[in-house]
Parts: sequence; structure tokens; C-alpha cells
Amino acid sequence: MFLSTYTLKLDEKGRFFLPTKWRSDLAEGLVIVQGFEQCLSVYTPEEFAKVSSERIKAETGTLQEVRAYQRMMGADASQTKPDKQGRVGVPAVLRDYAHLYKDIVVTGAIDHAEIWNPEAWEQYRNAELPKFANMDKLIGQTPGGDR
Repeated sequence: MFLSTYTLKLDEKGRFFLPTKWRSDLAEGLVIVQGFEQCLSVYTPEEFAKVSSERIKAETGTLQEVRAYQRMMGADASQTKPDKQGRVGVPAVLRDYAHLYKDIVVTGAIDHAEIWNPEAWEQYRNAELPKFANMDKLIGQTPGGDR
């Protein structure tokens, strides 16, 4: 699982150090894709295959929408491995999409991680935090128990 929030820096080559707690889970590789709300999503290859397949199967729109989703998700995706120091490079096209420059925020999102521009993360977090107590109604559970 991917948990916690980390404030990190990109180096001049667009690399950052993976949080130490996540390195063993991502040692064999990871997939970085455009996420929603202009962040990047980071998956293990296995989880990415599972999640992308489930989303496509669940699509109730037209086949054209499914094709568009697949193209958008796959076109700029990056499959990579951390280097020996635990650094991961983020391709320029993905850095541009998420407005990542020097400072970044890396957050855990349970089954994946996300990479955010710090200002965008702060705005998103501030907007969503007041709603958090009611989000369990959408999911059908409260933390620590079923409804």
C-alpha cells in the first residue's frame, strides 16, 4: 500500500528519490501515467494492468470513449525502474502535464501513489478536506468498520 505524503525535489534531469518505505514495492518497476486533477499516478506494473483493465471493462460509454481513454492513458505513460540510488525519472511530457518543476509532493493513494505540483496539491487538499467526513457514504464504509 502507498501511504503518507512526502515533499521532495526533482533534480536537473527530472528525477526524484522514491520514499524509502516504497522502494521495495517499486524495485522491479513502475508505471507513471497522467492522473486526474493534473497530477501523475504511479503504479506497480501489475496494479496498472489490473486497474486499467477494470476501468475499460467498467466503461459504459461508447467504444470511441474507451479508445480515447486508452490512448490518453497509454500515450504518455512511462514504464521504468528506479536506479541504484532509488531515483526515478519523470519524462518531460509528464512533468509538463502536472506542472512539476523543482519541488513536488508525492502522496500515497492506497493502491497507487500520486505526484503533485505543491500548490495544486495544497489547493486540492484544502478543497477536499472539509468533505472528507462525508466521503465514507460514497464508499459505504467508515474507517475501521462497515456501515
